[in-house]
Amino acid sequence: MNISVDTNVLIRAVLQDDPVQGPAAARIMSQASLIAISLPCLCEFVWVLSRGAKLSVSQVAQSIRDLLETENVAMNRPAVEAGLAMMEAGGDFADGIIAHEGKWLGGEMFYSFDKNAVALLTKVGELADIPS
Repeated sequence: MNISVDTNVLIRAVLQDDPVQGPAAARIMSQASLIAISLPCLCEFVWVLSRGAKLSVSQVAQSIRDLLETENVAMNRPAVEAGLAMMEAGGDFADGIIAHEGKWLGGEMFYSFDKNAVALLTKVGELADIPS
């Protein structure tokens, strides 16, 4: 069966921090032919791992890379890689995805009041600015 998972299922499968939900999440995911993981799900996943579980950037990044390398997992790989690049450069995973998807949709300039996001995107050659 092809499935799509909510963040709470993905978190439970990865962290195994609940004695009932953890094994149930792992079971449904291991039985799936395809696991579709949406970008909003991944943004929430990163937030929960970073803020809730207090994992380091490298641990969160490795969790995402492990998912990317899983044969039956489907994700928007270019967007996820943009999020990872932003996160590993010291920014927010979600900002990398937002900038990538905006560009994919036809946006030419990324605007944000987040000075760090603008600086990081500019550093890698993307057009980004702060509204004035």
